[in-house]
Amino acid sequence: MLGVPGVAARTFGAVARSGVSVTLITQASSEQSICFSVPSTLVQKVIATLKEEFRLELARRDIDNITAIDDSVIVTVVGAGMKYTPGIAGRIFSALGSAKVNVIAIAQGSSECSISLVVDPKEADEAVRAIHNLIVS
Repeated sequence: MLGVPGVAARTFGAVARSGVSVTLITQASSEQSICFSVPSTLVQKVIATLKEEFRLELARRDIDNITAIDDSVIVTVVGAGMKYTPGIAGRIFSALGSAKVNVIAIAQGSSECSISLVVDPKEADEAVRAIHNLIVS
């Protein structure tokens, strides 16, 4: 995507035209990659729509690829006490690391009151337990 203007706007415009709601968005760098979540039953529809939207860029290799991770779960930590609490994200990720939970993607709400984590479904229960243990201890 490097150097391709308007990729994010075109991406979400295309997804909106397909009638699909996005449940999570994260972007690592302004021109490197966009990660977002949609219901699993609509993944193929969204990929087809995006491939059509970016067919010229894909053909020219301005965009490397459009892919999906088949199954994932979003775990969100929510609480007003997170706001202005230095190190809270570090504590959450340390707890997940100690529990051997691999985080696929991360998104923090603009209000600082939520952090969403995408994990493999097989690790979802362990992720929730690790975060819960962090909160209650």
